[in-house]
Amino acid sequence: MFESFDNNRNRYASLGVVSSLPDELIDSIWFIIDLDLKGVIPLDNILAFDLMNNHGKVTLHFSQAGSTVEMGIDLPFPYSPQYPAQVFAYDDGTRETILLPSEIKQY
Repeated sequence: MFESFDNNRNRYASLGVVSSLPDELIDSIWFIIDLDLKGVIPLDNILAFDLMNNHGKVTLHFSQAGSTVEMGIDLPFPYSPQYPAQVFAYDDGTRETILLPSEIKQY
């Protein structure tokens, strides 16, 4: 068994994510995993992040199936209604990828 979300693995964002989110939001998801979640709570290999409008700025709301732990992280980036409502971070043991909900079945 592997430890989920090891920052030494290759990290990617799907084409759908890259075309719908700015780079700084994608990078923020990886930073939140590394700095706020990893080592604080046990992580599954699939993490959910809801993108929410917080007075015109982005709030990322973290959750994972089977856990009561949730976290909202306010970010300084402008919110856009064009952003997806949710993205997933997926770790298959060799690479980590941020995906749209419609893309998760491909992995």
